[in-house]
Amino acid sequence: MSRIAKNPIPIPEKTEVSYSSGTIVVKGPLGSLTKEFHPEIEVKIEDNKVILTPVRKSIDVLALWGTYASHIKNMLAGVNTPYQKKLIVEGIGFKSEVKGSELHMALGFSHPVMVKIPDDLKVTAEKNVITVSGIDCERVGQFAASVRSLKKPEPYKGKGIRYDDEVIRRKQGKKSV
Repeated sequence: MSRIAKNPIPIPEKTEVSYSSGTIVVKGPLGSLTKEFHPEIEVKIEDNKVILTPVRKSIDVLALWGTYASHIKNMLAGVNTPYQKKLIVEGIGFKSEVKGSELHMALGFSHPVMVKIPDDLKVTAEKNVITVSGIDCERVGQFAASVRSLKKPEPYKGKGIRYDDEVIRRKQGKKSV
């Protein structure tokens, strides 16, 4: 049983939620988000609250119940305040800058690395900090993870791209005799 989904989800002010034929639409001051839901979870909107109830009690449906409640909470939070992830680029000669709709990076390879920025995300790069922000939690996290995967931080010198709050466990290098 999901403890998250048992409680009704309050809808904040200046936010509209509508549900029809398996699709939920959340509109707020920053934009709108749409998500398809499985018909096994029944969604009701009453008294500025979203109530989720499972149609049948099987393991799959109960797992979806809590997941969908979290998705709706993320959507409601995103249309009111944007999600933000910060990436730190560490290393000598490692640079990043935004040119138009692309993120250009020098990561120690023999060629520059260019990543296309999705239209619904806002990316800024100043000094060695890349900031990714947007209203969709999943899109922000996925784009930040794909940028980080280009050069993961290594444990000896800590060079690479890491999250702002990520701690890199450092290893001791070779010992000299």
